[in-house]
Amino acid sequence: MSYMNDELNKPIFSIIIPTFNRSKVLNRAIRSVQNQTFSDFEILVMDDGSTDNSRETVESFADARIKYAWAENFGGPAAPRNRGLALAEGEYIAFLDSDDWWHSQKLEVSLKYLEQGADLVYHDLFVATKLNQRFFWKKVLAGDLKSPIFDDLLVNGNALPNSSVVVRKQILQTIKGFDEDENLIAAEDYDAWLRISKVSEKFKKIPQTLGYYWSGGGNITNPNRILKNLDALSERYADSFVERDVFNSNQRLYFKGRSYYLLKNYKKSKEFLSLVSLRRAPLNVIYWTCKMLLLINFFYLQKYRPRNSKTFPLDDG
Repeated sequence: MSYMNDELNKPIFSIIIPTFNRSKVLNRAIRSVQNQTFSDFEILVMDDGSTDNSRETVESFADARIKYAWAENFGGPAAPRNRGLALAEGEYIAFLDSDDWWHSQKLEVSLKYLEQGADLVYHDLFVATKLNQRFFWKKVLAGDLKSPIFDDLLVNGNALPNSSVVVRKQILQTIKGFDEDENLIAAEDYDAWLRISKVSEKFKKIPQTLGYYWSGGGNITNPNRILKNLDALSERYADSFVERDVFNSNQRLYFKGRSYYLLKNYKKSKEFLSLVSLRRAPLNVIYWTCKMLLLINFFYLQKYRPRNSKTFPLDDG
C-alpha cells in the first residue's frame, strides 16, 4: 500500500472514493469534489488493485487534499472503503463511487443538515446513461424513512443511494465499518445502513437532488449477485424478518423475481412476483411486477409458445 501526500490538518469532510480500473471516469468524480462550494475536505482515493492508469489520473490533479492508496484487488468496495475509513481524518465521511459525481453544493447542503443534528444524510441522484449527457430526467429516488428506521429498511429495502450518503465518522467506527463478506459485495452499504440504524435514528433525507448516478455500464450489480446478496441478507437478518413477520417482504420478493426474470428463469420469476402484495407495494414496484407477470404469462407460459421466440423486451425494471 502506498500514499501520495503527507498528513494534512484535519478537515471537516473525508470523501472516500473506491475505484478499480475506472481511470476514464475517475477524473469526473474527483473534479466534482474539487468544484464544491465548501472546500474543507480531503479526498481518499482507495484503489482496489487497478491495472490501468488510475494512479496517473489522480496524480494529474496535483492537489494536496488528495490521498491515494493502492492495494491488492478485493473484488468489491467494502475493503477499499474500510481502508479509507482507517485513514480518514474528517468528522464526517462522504461516499462517492468513482463513476458517480456530485452537484457543486453537495457538501455545503449536507453540512447544514448535519449541524442541525443528523447523524446520516442522503438524497436523490440523477441517472446518467451517456457520456456528455446534458439533460437528466430519471432519478434514483431515496426513500423517506420512517421510525423505526431499521424496520423500514428491512421491509422496504435499501433506500439510500450510496453516493449520496454522508455519515458521522464516529457512527461508522461504532459499527466497525463495512462487512467484507464476499456474499455481500454490492449490498455491503445496505447492510451498513441497517447496522447504523440500530445505533442512531437520526437519518435525514435532503429534499434536493445533489448528485449523479452512472448507469451507462460497468456497474458491479448483476442478477446473480443480487440473488446471492438477498440470500446472505435473509440469513443474516432471519431472526429480525421472523420477528416482524416480513420474511417475504415486497422488496425481497420483487428483486428475487426480477433477478430470475433477467436470468430468463421465468418459472422461478413468476413464483416470486406472484407473491408481491400490490396493495402495499410502491408504485414503481407495482408497475414492473405487473409488466413482468404480463410478459411471462403472454409470451412464455402459453401452451404453444414458439420454439424460437425472442427474449422478453425488459431489462431496465
